[in-house]
Amino acid sequence: MIRIADLRHRLLDIPGLAVDARHIAVIGPNGSGKTTLLSVCSGIEEPDAGTVRLLDRPPSAVKVGWVGEFPDRTLLFSLVYDEIASTPRFRHRPCPETDATARAAAEEVGIRHLLGKETSSLSGGEKALVALAAACAGDPEVLVLDEADSHLDAVTAERVSRVVRESTAAHVLWCTQSMDAAAAADYVLFMEKGRVRHHGTPAEVFSALEETCFYPTMWRVCR
Repeated sequence: MIRIADLRHRLLDIPGLAVDARHIAVIGPNGSGKTTLLSVCSGIEEPDAGTVRLLDRPPSAVKVGWVGEFPDRTLLFSLVYDEIASTPRFRHRPCPETDATARAAAEEVGIRHLLGKETSSLSGGEKALVALAAACAGDPEVLVLDEADSHLDAVTAERVSRVVRESTAAHVLWCTQSMDAAAAADYVLFMEKGRVRHHGTPAEVFSALEETCFYPTMWRVCR
């Protein structure tokens, strides 16, 4: 369960919200507060007022994996292997366990062949996959993706979607500009001017957005 109560932070104004769903899509126009909400839910930012609880705990007490829109801003290490292994290393896991975890995460994302590469030599899509593997290596309880699919080709975006679907995380919070991807979620939050204007199943939310640019393209085609 994700619970938000009396949340005030920057432009965010969310009096109350409780979501008991695994794959939660966060959508809305630019500047609506989506990234700020994800930052607060992941523990990157502390709210000015109110509370956020993930699995009945504050974000700081939950294992959260984060994948941002621009992996260049978050990749810390020069080698792919070191980037993926960083999470278990930061948790002081034994070397054999760290090695096995890093290689398993790379295998899961389909980038084992990149382990010996320098991160600076990778394409944008490859960097996004490395960031996703690093997040998965932490065995996250909550996986947060902030428009991680925005600059990916169709093949790489589908690979990211597959990894997310197969993740063992209790919750996946995915901010996306792809309404077709959002339509495949269990639950959708539509944000506008810092508020959650609509929330519910994809059918419930998109029925309120049918005359807007936020209606899924595939749904228009199939009508």
